[in-house]
Amino acid sequence: VQLQASGGGSVQAGGSLRLSCAASGLTNRPNAMAWFRQAPGKAREFVAAIKWNGGSTYYADSVKGRITISRENAKNTVYLQMNNLKPEDTAVYYCASSSGAITSTIRLSQTYGYWGRGTQVTVSS
Repeated sequence: VQLQASGGGSVQAGGSLRLSCAASGLTNRPNAMAWFRQAPGKAREFVAAIKWNGGSTYYADSVKGRITISRENAKNTVYLQMNNLKPEDTAVYYCASSSGAITSTIRLSQTYGYWGRGTQVTVSS
């Protein structure tokens, strides 16, 4: 399984970016995919997740109202639309997939067995 993340870049505060994560080599479609991020000197943190069946979404409190996760079934691709970006959003963003996520564990990094290589997002003030 390969997860290819793209779409990172540098923007000014208030700007927008859209990240994409394409999954390939899947035997079965994952039941959930998520985005995590890691800022320099900080632990990796949950950003958003989406269940593949039904499309239920989950967000970290820090990004609610500014970030939207969505999926495109035909392309096995998940998107992260980020609006009104803030300097504190600066981090490497990782996508991840899980075949066994449930609601109570969907925000936990250990739920996800496959990870992409990360894409840098830099927001300047």
